[in-house]
Amino acid sequence: MDRVLGVMKAYTTRVGEGALPTEDPTIAGMLHEMGREFGATTGRARRCGWFDAVATRYATMINGIDELAITNLDGLDTVDPIKVCVAYRLDGKKLEVPPSDAAQLTRCQPVYLEFPAGSDRPRRRRSSPICLTRHGTTCGASQS
Repeated sequence: MDRVLGVMKAYTTRVGEGALPTEDPTIAGMLHEMGREFGATTGRARRCGWFDAVATRYATMINGIDELAITNLDGLDTVDPIKVCVAYRLDGKKLEVPPSDAAQLTRCQPVYLEFPAGSDRPRRRRSSPICLTRHGTTCGASQS
């Protein structure tokens, strides 16, 4: 095996309880109205939030991921601006990795970069992983 490709959504989802620092009811409502992000078995709405580059960088590191493919960009076509969580703030300190304590993670506040419409933000294209190469540092992918 020469390379490991990770596949992630352009936004974050979660089923059940627990911390979701980027959770946002507005983006969740929009995705649910589009018929997206419902449990396949239960039909319950998933919790949704903005792309979490902090969690993505950590997952990339511990799983040995070399490159990321970002899916579901089309779900964000009408969103302005798109937000990307690039760090957490916990008790006044900026964190670039998730805290190891679950209670601390629940207190984390996201630090966002925003990509307004018409900017050099990630775009839906046939070759989405390639078009996101410029944003790899933001999203947590390697720059190979």
